[in-house]
Amino acid sequence: MPGNGHCRPSSCSYADYQSQKQCKNTSFAFYQAVRDQLPVWVLEDMRIMEVLHWEEGGKVSAYSPSEALLYALVHDHQPYARYLLSQYPQDALAMPSKNFSCCQSSAPHLTMAVRYDRLEILRGILHTLRGFPTSHRAAYINRRGCQRVEGGKTPLHLACELLRAECIVLLLGHGACLWGPDSCGYTPLDILLQLLRRGEQDLGLKLQCLDCLLLYLPPGLPFKLRDQLVEEEGLWQGLIGLDLYRWLIGTSPPSLFTMSMQKVLRSLPPDRFPDALEALPLPDFLKPLTLIKKKV
Repeated sequence: MPGNGHCRPSSCSYADYQSQKQCKNTSFAFYQAVRDQLPVWVLEDMRIMEVLHWEEGGKVSAYSPSEALLYALVHDHQPYARYLLSQYPQDALAMPSKNFSCCQSSAPHLTMAVRYDRLEILRGILHTLRGFPTSHRAAYINRRGCQRVEGGKTPLHLACELLRAECIVLLLGHGACLWGPDSCGYTPLDILLQLLRRGEQDLGLKLQCLDCLLLYLPPGLPFKLRDQLVEEEGLWQGLIGLDLYRWLIGTSPPSLFTMSMQKVLRSLPPDRFPDALEALPLPDFLKPLTLIKKKV
């Protein structure tokens, strides 16, 4: 068929043409099955025994657990995501083929969980990462996304850009890096400050996300917009308040409450987050995840 990437029977063997056509059909059937929330056993039977997809260069492949997890993320099929992460922890979080992710150095599952706000699956992914070596886990969580699609942002940058407050807390609690820049040199703090600078739309949510970030903000963190804060003192004091303004430009320390909460949060091991946070003998209004849920 012209113009859609299929080869015609006249330019390749009829068998090849039929094979490619069948791959397209079964591939779409698998996508539909995940979208329609069919039972896990049905989806796994399809993935392992029946479904193939056509890759670049004419290669025919079965869906990997990684590629199936991407479909589960798109359609929020939580039981299937749990199954894939429990049965294939390494393979489910491995890089999919180039047909599914053009950038082979990104963390597409984390990025997609944040983009689609799939909180339960995000929790599952982060829980699965607990079984990875510490260095591997940190590298995975802090990978920059595809330059073309995500602008070189890490999952934490993306969570800030999309104002996903609970995603921010979950990522930070599992060791996401606050000082790593994206491809433009902006930290996650810069991303939120830029959003605040643009106007009052979603102001409450922007400030909530900023509060989540501040619970993990180390002293003296360098960020790109610091000079702008100094130059536009009146504007920024009006946006974020005098105390926070002075803290960010380095002329005063954070409040005693913030320092106390930071100390508590730093004491929680990433491989037990958020369970360790929720188990703390603190009132709910001092627990970030509980507080976010009540405000939403």
